[in-house]
Amino acid sequence: MEGVRIMNLFKVRNIFVAAVAVTSICFANISAFAADYNWKFQSFWAGGSTNQKIFEKFAVNVGKMSGDRISIEALPGGAIVPPGEMMDAVKSNIIQGMNGGTGYFVGKDPAFAILADINTGYNSPDQLVAWYWAGGGIELAREMYAKQGLFYLGPLLWGAESIPSKTPIRSIADFKGIKMRAPEGMGAAIFRKIGVGVSTLPGSEVYTALERGKIQATDWGTLGMNDELGYQKLVKYAIYPGIHSMPSADISMNLKVWNGLPEDLKAILITAAKEMNRDSLETNGLLDRSFVAKRDPSTLINWGDNERKELRGVAQAIWAEWGKKSPMAKRLLDSHMAFMKKIGLI
Repeated sequence: MEGVRIMNLFKVRNIFVAAVAVTSICFANISAFAADYNWKFQSFWAGGSTNQKIFEKFAVNVGKMSGDRISIEALPGGAIVPPGEMMDAVKSNIIQGMNGGTGYFVGKDPAFAILADINTGYNSPDQLVAWYWAGGGIELAREMYAKQGLFYLGPLLWGAESIPSKTPIRSIADFKGIKMRAPEGMGAAIFRKIGVGVSTLPGSEVYTALERGKIQATDWGTLGMNDELGYQKLVKYAIYPGIHSMPSADISMNLKVWNGLPEDLKAILITAAKEMNRDSLETNGLLDRSFVAKRDPSTLINWGDNERKELRGVAQAIWAEWGKKSPMAKRLLDSHMAFMKKIGLI
């Protein structure tokens, strides 16, 4: 019996030693694959939305491209701080990066309004992307963000925004007298100048306002975004492709964290940001086209080059007013106008 008891003790000991060995190996493997950098990035998109999924894909791509040396937790809007407080949160390293709505930061410098959207300026997203990467835009954006303690990886666009309306709007003259929802800012000022009765009601009230006839048109999102919300059930027409707004959000991160990175990881982050922008434009473009295919073509109004130039001519007076608001605002406006002139828009 004593021999059996001793044998059992040896078995228990061996099992314990084996368990310790397996546990050690597991922890060693976890340590081997642990990221060198673990970050939280927050967006201003709603959880589960198309654009939030694009943001989450960016985080996954960074992990893959870096060989898992960088791990980014891509959080939706409001997860840690409200969208308007994200820049300060990134600067303070509460979060390490963001996909932020550039227009939220106008209080820091009016130039952020121009960076967010030079209303009526460009005919296509490709033109605006070219301004960023070949027209001096990226350098100006990075200078602006560096002053706030951030590094600007790149812009995020989702396309030209459409205007759904109850009556066809084929020219500037057709805007006169229309009651239309638009957010306060440069766009609203342009609309007022051409005779629109601007209402700045919240986006959450747009559907009901259209339904009850309080407004006849709205500035909200791209055609696909608008039709997903059901606006086409309430108003028959839409300007498509859009004429008035092509917003830019940002992909940015804490400047000190950025400065501490090796050059290969910096290059990976910039490449991933460019790919995220392409993904956004492609995905939202497909969404637009899927709704175009469901529509009667006569309900879609495509402005010609002459009508667009006329609206752009009106807008230049409003741009000039915004360009006076700060030295950086003037530099941004001058850069945009030089590039527009170069490509024949003005």
